[in-house]
Amino acid sequence: MTDKPFGVNLTFLPAFTAPPYPEYIAAIREGGVKAVETAGRSPEQYMPTLKAAGIKVIHKCTSVRHSLKAEAIGCDAVSVDGFECGGHPGEDDVPNMILLPRAAEELKIPFVASGGMADARSLVAALAMGAAGINMGTRFIATREAPVHDNVKKALVAASELDTRLVMRAIRNTERVLKLKAVDHLLEIERERAPSSRFDDIHEQVAGVYPEGHDRRRRWTPAHGAAAWSSD
Repeated sequence: MTDKPFGVNLTFLPAFTAPPYPEYIAAIREGGVKAVETAGRSPEQYMPTLKAAGIKVIHKCTSVRHSLKAEAIGCDAVSVDGFECGGHPGEDDVPNMILLPRAAEELKIPFVASGGMADARSLVAALAMGAAGINMGTRFIATREAPVHDNVKKALVAASELDTRLVMRAIRNTERVLKLKAVDHLLEIERERAPSSRFDDIHEQVAGVYPEGHDRRRRWTPAHGAAAWSSD
């Protein structure tokens, strides 16, 4: 697909059956990948293997304290993820206008800004607040090259700043998603079960869509495992 350097994302999320992370890392190492972005839980137990292979590790963090922990365990950089982000924004609800300057004050390793990044204005703002660059995700889904259905791309382009919702807040696994009928139904269930909502109450709504025979209970959310990114 490309002769340019590329990196791989490894997301460590709670699961009923743990994915084969050592196998993922072995494939990354054998494939000659030199940069890995980790997210979710701490990558600490995998750091010796990754560093021994000469792989640069960038850990995604939603708080300054988590960023400092990533620095302490040997991560080469961090992606500081503000409350604006799609996906999992953490549980502190701190937006980038506050989070990025605080990260700049505390960190010794480089960091990039993530969450709500969409264009050159985002980049300039992030640089002004101390970041070394930006991590832009959702906008790339709407590109011609992205292997995503056109209806999804059109929905992203048509959406405004008012068209996302926060789900799974009650179980402290908050996720920012695009507003859909299915999301409205999920939020209705969460309101009905509050304040004692449990994951089992919403499992069917958040487990994702998998091939027939796949154990859907192995994951908390559809977003986990390995994904790749490429650099020009």
